[in-house]
Amino acid sequence: MRTLLAASLLTGVLAAPAALAGEDPFLWLEEVQGKKALEWVQAQNARTLAVLEKDPRFEPFRTEALALLTATDRIPTPSFRAGGVDNFWQDQKNPRGVWRHTSLDGYASASPQWETVLDIDALSKAEGANWFFKGDTCLAPEDRLCLVRLSNGGKDAVEVRELDTTTRRFVDGGFRLPEGKQTAEWLDADTLLVGRDWGGDTLTESGYPFVLKRWKRGEPLDKAHEVFRGEKADVSSSPITLRDAEGHVQAVVVNRAVTFFESEYWLLTDGKPVRLPFPRKATIQAYVDGQLVFTIEEDWGLFKQGALLAYPLTALQADPATAKPTLLLQPGARQSIEGVASTRNSLLVNVYEDVKGAVDVYTRANGRWSKKRLALPKNASVAITAASSGHDKLFVESQSFLEPTALWLGDAAAAKVRKVKALPARFNAKTHKVEQFWVKSKDGTKIPYFVVRPKTLKAGGAPTIVYGYGGFQVSKPPVYLPEVGKLWLERGGVYVIANIRGGGEFGPRWHQAVLRENRQKAFDDFAAVMGDVVRRGLSSPRRIGIYGRSNGGVLTSVSMTQHPELFNAAVIESPLIDMLRYHKLPAGASWVGEYGNPDVAEDAAFIAKYSAYQNLKAGPRYPKPYITTNTKDDRVHPGHARKFAAKLEAMGVPYLYYENTDGGHSNDADPVMNARRWALHYVYLAQQLMD
Repeated sequence: MRTLLAASLLTGVLAAPAALAGEDPFLWLEEVQGKKALEWVQAQNARTLAVLEKDPRFEPFRTEALALLTATDRIPTPSFRAGGVDNFWQDQKNPRGVWRHTSLDGYASASPQWETVLDIDALSKAEGANWFFKGDTCLAPEDRLCLVRLSNGGKDAVEVRELDTTTRRFVDGGFRLPEGKQTAEWLDADTLLVGRDWGGDTLTESGYPFVLKRWKRGEPLDKAHEVFRGEKADVSSSPITLRDAEGHVQAVVVNRAVTFFESEYWLLTDGKPVRLPFPRKATIQAYVDGQLVFTIEEDWGLFKQGALLAYPLTALQADPATAKPTLLLQPGARQSIEGVASTRNSLLVNVYEDVKGAVDVYTRANGRWSKKRLALPKNASVAITAASSGHDKLFVESQSFLEPTALWLGDAAAAKVRKVKALPARFNAKTHKVEQFWVKSKDGTKIPYFVVRPKTLKAGGAPTIVYGYGGFQVSKPPVYLPEVGKLWLERGGVYVIANIRGGGEFGPRWHQAVLRENRQKAFDDFAAVMGDVVRRGLSSPRRIGIYGRSNGGVLTSVSMTQHPELFNAAVIESPLIDMLRYHKLPAGASWVGEYGNPDVAEDAAFIAKYSAYQNLKAGPRYPKPYITTNTKDDRVHPGHARKFAAKLEAMGVPYLYYENTDGGHSNDADPVMNARRWALHYVYLAQQLMD
């Protein structure tokens, strides 16, 4: 951390300005595997588990959560491969999971006949390893050879191995990449395009690759040929292969992520890479019928931010400077594009209006685009689950707070869908109802939020969880949450989702409204929602708890320091908290576009005004938080959570802290582990809000 910040900028801002000068007394807790740090973690875990696991509600909660997470009548999440359907399945017998395959007709039937492709539990046992499955990339169109990503303990860093899905064996002498934060794409059966740590300072400050190389089968990895190089100050560089309906590569584009939200797209050629004429804030979404489809997150010429556009690939290859894009969709003020995918002949667009979803099918004939809307449930969340460029089939998921998830098999060519799977009800939804409200934030902006509440409320309101995220253009629409329903709603609780700015509920503008120096607006939005919940008589500060994870940990920790009077519980999970050091911890440097750069004096000044770690102070009566993280989280450093808890301890403020040892940032890769996680969450919330 720089020490040359102007004192005048910081006067009256920081509760503990010594933290800026590197005098953080808890810096030793950032040593993830440090002996002293792990001893502290062990002591904290023992203290917390004595409080939560000894509660008589813990075992019922854990048992109920485990039953939900491992139920055999869950909908197997589908993905298309090799003419059929893949699924990654976890249950009590296989907590690490089984990658399996069946035919499309078999999947749509009541009792699919699955064939195992790869058993992660068996692999872990055979190799004496702690493997978590992180996905696969298969070589089209046959989809027989696949690059499998395996994580040690759930980290983002993975080992990559080549698997022959016909023999169900890793290929002898095949492609294999040692552990790292890396990317690998097929060019052909004997060639990969790889981004990784090549040695010699080839990772960005965020810890991601910026050098891409072409690696031939049988060639030593250190002999791979460089094809693209970004810069160390970038976030990353990653390849995008554009394939036609037959699986043939038509072009390779590199996404040079200059910041988290700004990219340059480069076309790889036989000579030097060619810069494509996209605006800096743009995202390539799909390639279909010779059209490269993308969204823009900033105004660009005659097009407004949020628009969906398409370039003819041949025009870009011939002369990028003269290529002309076509507008496909310009979302309105209360609309957003939540997802884009493609089938063999169609473009699929997942649109939302007032945080309710739909899917449109776009087709192109004689140079003109037309669209049809799929007949899916209205007033629900819908999402494209799977699509394949090999045919025109797709899967779409629909759900709402009280309506269980349903899976629909669609035919894009006919623009028709039929329901093929439905999740059985996981809790009694008859006692509750859903409402959507709007409240004015501090600056007058209207903020929507959803309330799931008992049809009959007790005087003074009910125990209420208010969930928020508010960052990175991530939307939070209504979804069916079995663990919330079973462990909370059935016990008379209220659940609130605050669609605060920073998310993507209304497109890029909703997100960009709270970037950097405007971050306080997201915190104001969240406080406004909590205040409105009380004004409507739904709950009271004594009965309100907040929950957020990752970026939501910024929100919940700041809420503690700014509005401790509004709530009585806070689950702060896998959080960012020390915002004056976040960029020094993996992969924090990639997020300066979201929060600002603490190494810049002006940025440090506005970050210091809200950063919860620095703004804890003696005097306020803080709600007792439950702070939890993961030792192997290599995305959001566990030091954030550790130091916040240690500072609370030093101040004599009550808190609970628990650190899991496996699972990585997602925290949900193992259902047995995840059931325990939810049980701990809800015991704490029940103690704080129901007792």
